Amino acid sequence: MTDAAPPLILHVIHHLRMGGMENGLVNLINRMPPTRYRHAIACVEDSSEFERRIERPGVAVHSLHRSRIGVWGLQRELFSLCRKIRPAILHSRNQSGLDALLPARMAGVRRRIHGEHGWDVGDIHGTKWKPALLRRVHAPLVDRYVTVSKDLERYLIERIGIAPRRITQIYNGVDTERFAPVPRPDRDRLPEAFRAEGLVLVGLVGRLQPVKDFASMIRALGVLRERAPRAEAAVRVAVFGDGPLLGDLRGLVASLALESRVWFAGSVPDVPDALRSMDLFALTSRNEGISNTILEAMAVGLPVLATAVGGNVELVQDGVTGTLVPAGDPESLAGAVAAYASDPALRRAHGEAGRARAVERFSLAAMVRRYLDLYDAELGSAPSGERRQEDESGFVPA
Repeated sequence: MTDAAPPLILHVIHHLRMGGMENGLVNLINRMPPTRYRHAIACVEDSSEFERRIERPGVAVHSLHRSRIGVWGLQRELFSLCRKIRPAILHSRNQSGLDALLPARMAGVRRRIHGEHGWDVGDIHGTKWKPALLRRVHAPLVDRYVTVSKDLERYLIERIGIAPRRITQIYNGVDTERFAPVPRPDRDRLPEAFRAEGLVLVGLVGRLQPVKDFASMIRALGVLRERAPRAEAAVRVAVFGDGPLLGDLRGLVASLALESRVWFAGSVPDVPDALRSMDLFALTSRNEGISNTILEAMAVGLPVLATAVGGNVELVQDGVTGTLVPAGDPESLAGAVAAYASDPALRRAHGEAGRARAVERFSLAAMVRRYLDLYDAELGSAPSGERRQEDESGFVPA
């Protein structure tokens, strides 16, 4: 007689491509003990070569192509998939994942968890009525909600009307071994003009789309040129990422005559190396759930300059691990950049404090432990003798 297979979790996401939420899912699957749970992934749209990052054997990835078969076709496929593979838990994520809840219930899936990981591109402040209505309509199908920030938890309570007892807040985790400091910044990947001794490199990482508002950092350089030319002369900005606004951002750089100060690096396969080339990490978003790149920058030992929006204020301790500024405010960005550029000791102190905070509060091990507790609590299947106690996340399984 063989032991029964561990329970299966079906994770439903929009697509499996490079992204913070997707990276978090892959990290969770790779790090979760294989004797506790099995995993499968259903992509509402499609997958990509990103799925090669899944190290755990036997994880099936199903691409369902909603844009081709429509919502009703998608729900039929999800119903059939649930009947075929019999997951114990369905764990959907974000708005497109809502389409999986009804098929899973009809197929007899025991427990349904829904995660909120960030803001929709078309609703970056959570104020539009249609996304809120969709979430309210689907609420009776959800056994447990998970949010990656307290800000998203407040949104579910205040805007959607979800009872606090139904919500568990779990922060993302960062691989503090892969993302670790080096004695000196690695500038080999940079253009030669960006490698000179004494230059301060401000780095941004992300998709070039409106919500990231990289334009504010470029305008901040223009402000520096006018008000603090000495500081501006020592600052260089590297933008790591690609996206639909690349042409517009290049045009803005040209209009401000900043071509010698800004470098568009394109997409990077090795984010740790990109971060290690920086002196200061900046995130200029109009809104955020929980930024994985902030956590990664902290783990690498960088000071973080971020906008005071969404989950950013939960990660960055203003004046301790970095600096928080208002969103869409190039003048405040310029002032913060100037302060860091002129004070290496400040950069070092904030970077060291950020590294310590990442290790203590936001490790991958802590994230995996909290999800294990969550899944165990939903199935009532904690290993014999294992006690689940409240940790720093504040989560006590019901």
